[in-house]
Amino acid sequence: MLRHLSDGRFHSGEDIAQALGCSRTLVWQAVRTIESELGLTVFSVRGQGYKLAQPFGWLDVAAIRAGLSPAAAEAFTLAVAERTDSTNSQLMARAGNGGLHGLVLACELQTAGRGRLGRRWQARLGSGLTFSLLWRFERGLAELAGLSLAIGVALGRALRTLGAPVELKWPNDVLLEGRKLAGILIEVSGDALGPAAAVVGIGLNVADPGAVDQPVAALEQAGVAPDRNRVLSAMLNELERVLSDFDRDGFAPLRDEWWRLCAHRDAPVRLSFSHGEPVDGVACGVAENGALLAQTAQGTRSFHIGEVSLRERQ
Repeated sequence: MLRHLSDGRFHSGEDIAQALGCSRTLVWQAVRTIESELGLTVFSVRGQGYKLAQPFGWLDVAAIRAGLSPAAAEAFTLAVAERTDSTNSQLMARAGNGGLHGLVLACELQTAGRGRLGRRWQARLGSGLTFSLLWRFERGLAELAGLSLAIGVALGRALRTLGAPVELKWPNDVLLEGRKLAGILIEVSGDALGPAAAVVGIGLNVADPGAVDQPVAALEQAGVAPDRNRVLSAMLNELERVLSDFDRDGFAPLRDEWWRLCAHRDAPVRLSFSHGEPVDGVACGVAENGALLAQTAQGTRSFHIGEVSLRERQ
């Protein structure tokens, strides 16, 4: 039903029923389900039929592959699911079970999408990109510090090339005009000395994601055409470059580029922890292991990724 309506045009109930080989009553019930379970608005007009209020294009493996560089096309194996619990959970299950290096799983609808610190990632169907990729490293777990920042550099490159003046927030967010555009969730497994596997999960708002619990932005606000297949291809091209470089050299060569994209460069910030009092300071850089450097009342201190949240201090 959604594939009939996603073009944004009116379709009569009779035509849909004939195409699907079902009754018009089932068509009507499907419309009610789309509205109640997916939160989408469907217009129903007598004499014209049904129309989805906000049309969208579906993710398509062939269209995504058509935009990949030769290196990315060689590195990645693509799969698209209509619905799953969490793309990260699906690939984490495969990471320790011989899952293919370079496997990318994108999904139209996640029922249990996750963000950092256990937060829920929410997106209206067709409004965003949610995908994960499995990448195997020869280096050990201890040498993967800074990976989330490296991924941020890849997203920053791709989205700026598409025309969105994005910035990065330590350690794992992409901002547009100070609001969250994308988030990164990395989960790792393996040995301390290597090899190791990382599942990199990315959620990106292409269009308005609907009601969420924080200020958010969408690519369409920057005038970027919401062609999700093109956007995903652009991000995968940069992710292949950055992941290959990171596996060889770590985060250090990317440190200056990340700092140039940082939204809080030389700004007053407050770092909050799951336990203990917050720390105020001025963000003054990032270390080669991805730690945030801040000038505080106790001098320059480094803060590592974990149970730490950063906010600009007012």
